[in-house]
Amino acid sequence: QVQLLESGGGLVQAGGSLRLSCAASGIIVSRYVVGWYRQPPGKQRELVAAITSGGNTNYADSVKGRFTISRENAENTVYLQMNILKPEDTGVYYCNAAGAYVAYWGQGTQVTVSS
Repeated sequence: QVQLLESGGGLVQAGGSLRLSCAASGIIVSRYVVGWYRQPPGKQRELVAAITSGGNTNYADSVKGRFTISRENAENTVYLQMNILKPEDTGVYYCNAAGAYVAYWGQGTQVTVSS
């Protein structure tokens, strides 16, 4: 059974940092494109950052220079380091692992940035 377990969310003041973790079981994350998505209140889910099986990364323009996605193969975990957080970064953050024919989602973790 595949499971993606996000953790690390919480309440932080603007300018602060958080590190989110996406721990996978049942799949090997290095074989998938893993993305972090977020869903702000009342808005659609959007892609924040992604890392390919080859280690290439891409970011939404709104987070470039502030967020870093990384993968630790030995831990089968993908991280999202979020620095200089802004109130508009508030939302539920989801981890997604996408293969050629299948995709998996985690349950999400709440990030709230106060001004």
